[in-house]
Amino acid sequence: MTNRMSRGEFIALVAMMFATIAFSIDSMLPALPEIGAELSPNDMNKAQLILTSFVLGMGIGTFFTGPISDAVGRKPVIYGGVALYIFASAVAWASSSLELVLAARVLQGLGAAGPRVVAMAIIRDLFSGREMARIISIAMMIFTLVPAIAPLLGAGVIALVGWRGIFVSFILFASVIVIWMATRLPESLAPENRRPVRLPLMTAAVKEMLSHPTVRLSILVQTLCMGLLFTMLTMVQPVFDVIHDRAESFPFWFGFVALISGSASLLNAALVVSLGMRRIVTWALGAQIAITGCVMVLNMMPLSPGASFAVFVVWQTTVFFMAGVTMGNLNAIAMEPMGHIAGMAASVIGSIATVLAAAIAAPIGLLFDGSITPLTTGVLIMCITGFGLMLHMGRIENRLPA
Repeated sequence: MTNRMSRGEFIALVAMMFATIAFSIDSMLPALPEIGAELSPNDMNKAQLILTSFVLGMGIGTFFTGPISDAVGRKPVIYGGVALYIFASAVAWASSSLELVLAARVLQGLGAAGPRVVAMAIIRDLFSGREMARIISIAMMIFTLVPAIAPLLGAGVIALVGWRGIFVSFILFASVIVIWMATRLPESLAPENRRPVRLPLMTAAVKEMLSHPTVRLSILVQTLCMGLLFTMLTMVQPVFDVIHDRAESFPFWFGFVALISGSASLLNAALVVSLGMRRIVTWALGAQIAITGCVMVLNMMPLSPGASFAVFVVWQTTVFFMAGVTMGNLNAIAMEPMGHIAGMAASVIGSIATVLAAAIAAPIGLLFDGSITPLTTGVLIMCITGFGLMLHMGRIENRLPA
């Protein structure tokens, strides 16, 4: 691809940029009990906000990083994002209050949006067509391994140096990315191809997207699917710890579930051509309604601790798997009519869905009361709402001319 970096090295670097988000979220899961006990002993549920505050910052950053990188180049945006990410990690490490940690996590999310979003733009700059798709597929396959090992890495860091050490690991991780990129990867966007940031164009793009019924509906359903995924992520560690007394084995179980759920993208790739994106999303939401309903019924029965735990792990796997099947399809549905403003559309869709999903997940997570009822109820409501919206989308498409 260039005379300085081989294709394999490029894929590894891009995968590491993608992994910034998963590493920043999933490695924090084992730390929630200790952070809650130290910084919020009177309401330990508030420690879950450490996850959603990061997601909120990431969603806001997603809106701006793409257009800014189009104007000033890819590498300056990554440098700025990594610098903010490292600064925020240092603030969180030194914090003596939960509120300061949460503020730092919002800044962390803003910074992490740089490598995550701009990495995709760099791929688009250097490759096209099937080769671009191949590069993205390989990088995403590597990326899917990160959620499987991140909680285990976080638990290892906590065992060695305590929960604050995780923020030091974030600094080291980001430093490796920026040094690697600075010394090995040339700027991919030539000055003559750069476009200035124009707020009126951004505003017009948002209005156009939200006026299109299919795009509007797909963003809403994507918000719900992300919302139920983030809700599960914020509550899964307390469920393992408080309900099932399996805090020590949580990283291993989470990794096992993440590896199984990672196959969702492979199944979707095999089915999407023959079944279509909308049908797969609708069926996946319908199946999750049935599964979650069964879990709610089983939860009211006097199951043994082992059986109750098995039911939860299977259900957790189906929720992660459903998110893996639906998210890419919903993004593609929203992007399909927006080809003429693809870059801006990608930023807007990602930003709106992520910010609203964090706003949904945070209050549900705070309702944790020592049972999975708030979690199952929230997931069921989101699935039913999403299923109804997908049926409505189908009716709209059926009325359109072929």
